[in-house]
Amino acid sequence: MGSKLAQIALARGHEVFSGYAHNEPEFGRGVKFDLLDPAGILDLVDRMRPDVVVHSAALTDVDRCERERELAYKMNVEGTRATAMAAEKAGSFLVYISTDYVFDGLAGMYREDDSPRPVSYYGYSKLLGEQFCRGCIARTCVIYGSHPASGKVNFALWLINSLRSGKEVRVVTDQFITPTLNTNLAGMVLEAADRRLCGVYNLAGATRLSRYDFAMELAKAFDLDRALLRRSRMEDMKWPARRPKDSSLDASKATRMLACKPLAIKEAIKHLVDEMPETEVG
Repeated sequence: MGSKLAQIALARGHEVFSGYAHNEPEFGRGVKFDLLDPAGILDLVDRMRPDVVVHSAALTDVDRCERERELAYKMNVEGTRATAMAAEKAGSFLVYISTDYVFDGLAGMYREDDSPRPVSYYGYSKLLGEQFCRGCIARTCVIYGSHPASGKVNFALWLINSLRSGKEVRVVTDQFITPTLNTNLAGMVLEAADRRLCGVYNLAGATRLSRYDFAMELAKAFDLDRALLRRSRMEDMKWPARRPKDSSLDASKATRMLACKPLAIKEAIKHLVDEMPETEVG
């Protein structure tokens, strides 16, 4: 999402500083940004004095967060606190990218005012980070796009790569999500930043479906062999960290409030198909 946001913001004439830890950014002026260095964050933001800070950096490996809780706390909680403090000191509007994993997954189609109850340490650490944000808290769900992020392939690219290689893929049928195209998310985030929209917003895709059905939609759109998709269940996956069964987000507030609307899944995947020739899949 960060890379796509930088690309769109540059195209609109904004000056963009792109924070990175290891991989030089493709878009924007690259600046080293270490969530484990609060003093460095304060100094960096103070020197740049940006109008807006979009804080999308985090330790997002759900299982690693479960195993390495101290590291997750330092990055996702203390790193967010330092970023929020730096933004406030510099007079910058802060947009904090949060997650559907702040919810327990027992209900689904969560609204902004529903009570968070994370079932994983990742979700807990991101929820703790929300308390420091006085700007916009943007909760999103299963971000995918046409380009790997910091060398990591998202679900859609992983699935497309696997099916193109003729590999069978196990996908769970009992986990429900609202997948979010990074281009759509970036547009919504930029609008929220431009308009200085404060509070919690679900900036996610408009369609609730299972991981398996999402995989089916991708396979159909890219004309890949759907017979390679193997139905599985969450209990079969042996994940170290618990996942919410239904963390889908109700994006009706964003639909009402924003000119850049959350996209339905078929429309979003059409955009993905159009974008894919611009980059390699894997």
